[in-house]
Amino acid sequence: MPATATVRPPAISDSNDPSALIKALRSPWFPLVAELHDVVLSATVSYASSRGLKALYLPVTTRTITCPTALGSDSEPVPVTVSGVNTFLADSMQFALEYGCRLARSGCYNIMPSFRGEEPDETHLGQYTHSEAEIIGGMDDLIEYVNGYVKALAAAILDRVGDRLAESRGDVSHMERMASRAGAFEEMSFEEAVRIVGDVDGTVRDEGTWRSLTRKGEQLLMKRVDEFVWVHHFDSLAVPFYQAFGDKDARTTKSADMFFGIGEVVGGGERHSDVEELRKSMAIHGVNELEYDWYVRMLEEAPIRTAGFGMGVERFLMWVLQHDDIRDIPLISRVGEQKDWPPAVVRP
Repeated sequence: MPATATVRPPAISDSNDPSALIKALRSPWFPLVAELHDVVLSATVSYASSRGLKALYLPVTTRTITCPTALGSDSEPVPVTVSGVNTFLADSMQFALEYGCRLARSGCYNIMPSFRGEEPDETHLGQYTHSEAEIIGGMDDLIEYVNGYVKALAAAILDRVGDRLAESRGDVSHMERMASRAGAFEEMSFEEAVRIVGDVDGTVRDEGTWRSLTRKGEQLLMKRVDEFVWVHHFDSLAVPFYQAFGDKDARTTKSADMFFGIGEVVGGGERHSDVEELRKSMAIHGVNELEYDWYVRMLEEAPIRTAGFGMGVERFLMWVLQHDDIRDIPLISRVGEQKDWPPAVVRP
């Protein structure tokens, strides 16, 4: 956080704090975050529309989860019962957006809540805002789309809130560097990333059949390479089954993450466009095909090459605000909620 920052989040221990609402209303922090919400939404709509994508309204419940299907995932699905039906809260709109690409043939997008069964910490929320899009094309097309997207977001924030951020947070140079970057951001394969940071203990998680970068590894990679960097072609078993294979031996995938700020802020990849490759991936991951029957049938009926991404809006705003705790970003916190009902403290 900048040393000259004058606007900071109020000290709220959790959402059950009886004084939380009053502290939030009196603080200049949350009006600033609210302004950023509006800029992110309007800039997202403007950019996606300029690229021909269509906005879709989608349900927040699903029978088919996405991220928790990977061995490298650190999250669990969130089961709920709605009108007597057992289902899950969506951890991503990706599957629905893939379906949407068969209807909105130029690609589609939305910004909606996502839910994951994990305890909040400095960089994770169990309930967060997800900016997602699915485009027609492959991994390289996706990287190009996201490069333009994050630059457009940074430029819009500077234009509308830049002076206010400079005064209240003390520094906007990181956004200026993103918005003004000529051409693409740095890119490298996962193998290249491992070679760059692997000399330092604790940077690579190695489970034998798959590997991933730790948060320490992401930070070191940005320090040694660039503050904005893409890593692609992760180990197959480290990412979910729906990511297309990146080589003929199915050892890697056409998946790609963009690191800046705290580390991974954008995650995405190219999807399988061949149903037999999808089935092969399901077998490798130990996924029961029957649980994703509609997804398999969709690819059989309407094979299309698509790629998509998800960006955690709160993580992006952490970077914008140069803040170090994601739990201070949501306007209405769900951290520390009571598990009994009705709650002792009534809140939004």
